[in-house]
Amino acid sequence: MAIEAVIFDFGGVLTSSPFEAFTRFETERGLPADIIRRTNAANHLENAWARFERAEVDIETFDRLFAEESRAFGAEVRGRDVLPLLQGDLRPEMVEALKQIKTQFRTGCITNNLPANAIGSMTGRSLYIAEVMVLFDHVIESAKIGLRKPDPRIYRRMIETLKVDPNNCVYFDDLGVNLKPAREMGMTTIKVTSGAQAIAELEKATGLKLS
Repeated sequence: MAIEAVIFDFGGVLTSSPFEAFTRFETERGLPADIIRRTNAANHLENAWARFERAEVDIETFDRLFAEESRAFGAEVRGRDVLPLLQGDLRPEMVEALKQIKTQFRTGCITNNLPANAIGSMTGRSLYIAEVMVLFDHVIESAKIGLRKPDPRIYRRMIETLKVDPNNCVYFDDLGVNLKPAREMGMTTIKVTSGAQAIAELEKATGLKLS
């Protein structure tokens, strides 16, 4: 396979996974285990989280809807309390790999993100996100276009913009549900569990030495 492009998710790929923060939050507050992830997974195409990432609801509505949805899993979790948990730490090794990848291949980022300023004032975080985003040939943000993964249209939009064959693309994500549409289009998919694991699999897919 001749690789033409490497496409990345952002959170959980170029940054650490928010799942660790979810677990700490639940433990500290005595909440049912995995309640945040289970709430996010239920009706995942049309729940509060999905609608917020498509910028269909404001933060007050998201806060209320998420609380209502979480009660079905045993406790009320306010949406506003979950948002700060998304601030993952940048994975420097992944950023370095991206810099090397872009010298050989087209690069893209498809991210399910939140409307601007949804998490409040995070100047430092916004700065490092911007510094990474400029490394990509093209970035698609769910909150800006009203589409989010795993909607197949968002992947097709990236392929069309990069002008590449999906059969010659590698796609990274930390969620299996978001990898499935890319795989069905013909992409080589990599589920990210750590920076080291992702880089090792990318080296196999591209033939480049990245670590």
